[in-house]
Amino acid sequence: MTYLRLPFKLYVTAHDEKPFPEALRRASPLMRVLYFLALGRPDLDDHWKSLQSEQAFETVRSKLCSILASIITTASVLLALSGVFVTTGSPVSYFDYTSPAPHCLFFISLMLAMLAMLTSGSSMIRWLHSDRHWTQEQLKPGSYFVLSYLLSIVMPMFFVILSLHCFIFAMLIAGFSSQSVICHAITVLWMVTYIVNVGIILMETIWKYTRYHQ
Repeated sequence: MTYLRLPFKLYVTAHDEKPFPEALRRASPLMRVLYFLALGRPDLDDHWKSLQSEQAFETVRSKLCSILASIITTASVLLALSGVFVTTGSPVSYFDYTSPAPHCLFFISLMLAMLAMLTSGSSMIRWLHSDRHWTQEQLKPGSYFVLSYLLSIVMPMFFVILSLHCFIFAMLIAGFSSQSVICHAITVLWMVTYIVNVGIILMETIWKYTRYHQ
């Protein structure tokens, strides 16, 4: 392969670059959302370019494996915490998390954390054993093949986020159900912090997504 090295980027010469498949140009709004969630852009243009050289592909693979490793770490923590809350009783009377609603949410969080670890682990193994030529051939047909490719990245994120939210809601319910004023105050502070952070993340995500359509 012939290529030119410039600072921080790898430029593939025109005769080495494979054309962008027509099947990938036609994408529904749902697929564009999946593109954005998985790869950070509502299209596959940049991702396809990264498959034109080994160095660029290694950069993408390292980034995705790093994200999956973070998901595994987060899911492991949620799995341990949820397991503790599901299998043990409250050590204090003023914070009872064994009532049906929190207990059910902790159990759901536990199951979702297990799914997050399973899907992120299998996706990491898939990426570590893949190469750019195999990835190109997988993406070329479009349709189901692209969908399975994107879901292998998005599903671990989806499961760990759902697990985290179930855990947070369980703690909020237990906190507001407490008879302690201090517990109520801490729960309100936690809820406000949660809402503010989620709002900021959603605003940044929407702004970034709409910026690509301008």
